[in-house]
Amino acid sequence: MKNNQPAKGPQDAVYQVRLLVSKRTIDLVADLIGTQRKRLGTRWRKVTPGTQAIIVLAVLRHDQRLLDTAGGNDVSASTVRRWVLEVIDLFSARAPRLDRALKKIAKKGGVVVLLDGTLVRTRRRTGTENRKNYSGKHKAHGLLFLALTDEKGNLIWISAAKPRRSSEITSARHNKITEHLREAGLGALADLGFVGLDDDPDDPVIITGRKATRNHRLTDAEKEANRLLSRERAAVEHGFANLKTWRFITKLRMNARHATTLLRALLVLANSEVQR
Repeated sequence: MKNNQPAKGPQDAVYQVRLLVSKRTIDLVADLIGTQRKRLGTRWRKVTPGTQAIIVLAVLRHDQRLLDTAGGNDVSASTVRRWVLEVIDLFSARAPRLDRALKKIAKKGGVVVLLDGTLVRTRRRTGTENRKNYSGKHKAHGLLFLALTDEKGNLIWISAAKPRRSSEITSARHNKITEHLREAGLGALADLGFVGLDDDPDDPVIITGRKATRNHRLTDAEKEANRLLSRERAAVEHGFANLKTWRFITKLRMNARHATTLLRALLVLANSEVQR
């Protein structure tokens, strides 16, 4: 991003930043923007679809402040915000539904998927809205998202946002993950936070480790089973890591109602960048 006009002082100084995304992703974003403009019958815009794509990707990838990005491209911060929301809406519409994502995995011959949850931090809210977003585990405010990946760690689905006070099991039941897995004929590997999710112990589709209790210490065989399970489901962390390379979600400053749309849009962008 570069301003062609000469700087008049320190307040007008601009700088260049390398945008660490592939040309394939830039072209994908630009094509969607161009298609949307044609659909809306837009006759004139301040910048081309390609330039808008680069500006939006800079905001999402590097968490560039809207005002700084706007100043370097001779537009207003509100215009950049509108561009970002436009791209987020376009890409979230391309995110797969849970049932379709699972059927696609089954059709390819997959047997299991990996299930986990993550916290996306938000600003502290005021009044009664404050407490429900507070996570005692992380000692921070945020929103809970569940995600499914394939065995290689590629993200295939992400849930709607829930206040972080909600448990992972509650969110999984709300999304009917167990029922969708049975319909698709798949199983899921999950961590100890999902113990008790599957209500059919004779034919479980959610495989978790064993928890030690005060009255039951884990046997050597159970410890070994937990280690094997942890090794198999480690790839799910790669999926979350790819998602969080988009630094815009390091700490959400946008309205929380846009969080679900944002994360689903970033799922599509992350998969555009990385496919194992």
